[in-house]
Amino acid sequence: MPDFVYLFRATAEQQQAAMGTPERAQQSMQAWLKWVTDLEENGYLKERGQPLDRGGKVVRSEKLVTDGPFVETKDLVLGFMIIQARDIDQAVELSKACPMLVGGSVEIRPVLAMSF
Repeated sequence: MPDFVYLFRATAEQQQAAMGTPERAQQSMQAWLKWVTDLEENGYLKERGQPLDRGGKVVRSEKLVTDGPFVETKDLVLGFMIIQARDIDQAVELSKACPMLVGGSVEIRPVLAMSF
């Protein structure tokens, strides 16, 4: 099965709303753990990925380094995960249960198979 990466996006405000109180943070973590466990138990989870720090840098072709990672957009990439699915349509279906969709979005990108 091909690999797909899920990029979890939200604005700083959306992230704060999801994690704003200890109760909300606990509910959010429980929802995430359930979703990830379901993916894993059904054989779709390839790599759990990691959450990403808000900071970072962007290096462009003209060798200009700016604060980032995405200065020109409000959405932050908060983390990623790699799953295996039959095709992009199945990857989309699997993402529909993601807790990120309560206040953010999931970008789904096919991973290109490279042979060296």
